[in-house]
Amino acid sequence: MKPLLSLSLLLCVLGYLPSMAQDLYFPERNASWKMADKNQFKYDTQQLDEAVDFAKANEYSGSRDLRRAILEGFQREPFHEILGPTKKRGGPAGMILKDGYVLASWGDTKRVDMTFSVTKSFLSTVAGLAEDAGLIQDTKDKVANYVWDGTFDGEHNTKITWEHLLQQNSDWSGELWGLKDWADRPPNEGGLDDWKFRKLNEPGTVMEYNDVRVNVLAYSLTNVWRKPLPMVLKEQLMDRIGATTTWRWFGYDHAWTEIDGLQMKSVTGGGHSGAGLFISTEDMARFGMVFLNQGKWDQQQLISPEWIKKATQPSVPNVNYGYMWWLNQKGPRHWEGVPEHVFYAAGFGGNFIVVDQKNGLLIVTRWLEPSKIGEFVKQVYGAF
Repeated sequence: MKPLLSLSLLLCVLGYLPSMAQDLYFPERNASWKMADKNQFKYDTQQLDEAVDFAKANEYSGSRDLRRAILEGFQREPFHEILGPTKKRGGPAGMILKDGYVLASWGDTKRVDMTFSVTKSFLSTVAGLAEDAGLIQDTKDKVANYVWDGTFDGEHNTKITWEHLLQQNSDWSGELWGLKDWADRPPNEGGLDDWKFRKLNEPGTVMEYNDVRVNVLAYSLTNVWRKPLPMVLKEQLMDRIGATTTWRWFGYDHAWTEIDGLQMKSVTGGGHSGAGLFISTEDMARFGMVFLNQGKWDQQQLISPEWIKKATQPSVPNVNYGYMWWLNQKGPRHWEGVPEHVFYAAGFGGNFIVVDQKNGLLIVTRWLEPSKIGEFVKQVYGAF
C-alpha cells in the first residue's frame, strides 16, 4: 500500500488531483456572505478600496426614478411607452468576490432593483436549461420546428434558429405584444418608412440589439417549457442556489398567452419598456457563482459546462457577444487591462455581473455610469 500512497502524495504535489483546487465558498440561504480572512488572498487592499471609491463616485447619471430614466433614455424610439412595472432605484452597490469570499462590498446589497438587460443572461440560462433537459435538441435547430403558431412563418422568419435569437442576429421581423421589431432601437439615419421597409439581413450575419426579438425568444421558451419562465428559473436554479424569495421577473401588463388551457405571462428579457428581472446584488452574485464554477452550485451541477462554453463563444457577426453574455474579446467592447477570457452580463443604468473563471473573481456592480465600467474593472484587476 505504501507505494500507492506515495504516488497519491506525488500527484497532489504536482497538482493533478482535484482536491488541490481552491475550495469555493457557497453561502446557505439567508446566510451572510463570508468576508475573506486577512492574508487569505494576495491583493493590494488600498488599490481595491480605490476601485470601490471609483464605483461609488461614478453613479449612473440618470434619474433614480427609473420610469423617468427609461422614457428619457429611449425617447428616440417611435411609439415607446412604459408597458410593465418599474421601481425607483437605490444608490451604487456592489460586491467583489474571490472564490466566493467577499473582498469588498458597498451600498445596500440586499435591496431589490431593476436590472434591465442583465435579465437577458438569465433568459439565456433558461434556454440552456431547456437544452440540458432535452426540450431543445440543439440551438442550431430552427425555432419554427418548436413554435408553429405563426410566429416564425414566412421565408425569412422560418430560417431563424435558437442560436440566432440567443446571439441577437436573427433579424426576426414582425410584431409581438403590439410592439414592432423595427421600432425598437431604430438606426440613427432615416425615418419610419426607411425602418419599416428595410431589407432584412440574413439570419446569423448582423447583430442588432433588439428587445422585441429578445421577447420573441422568451415567448418561444415559454411554449417549449409550457410553464411561466419565472417558475422555471425558480425551480431549476434560484431555489437550488439559495436565492432569496425577493426577486421577481415581470412581463408587460398585457403579455398573456394561453398554453394547455392556462393563461400565463410571457416575460421580457429587459426593462426598457418596464418589466424584466428585479433582483438584489447578493442574488445576482449567487447567479454569477454558478457560472464561475462551471455550472455548479457547491457540488450540485445545475447547468452543463458544455452550455456555458457554448454560451460564451463569440458569435460570427460580433466577437464581443455570445448567447446573451458579453465577452471581453479584442473588439469594439474590449476592456483594456482586463483578461480576454472574462465574460459579463450588462444592463441599462450600469448593472453588471463580471465573471472570471480562471482567477475565481466575480464582480457585481449596480448603478455605475456605463462608460466607466471598463476603467472600474481595470482598477479591480490592478489590485491583484
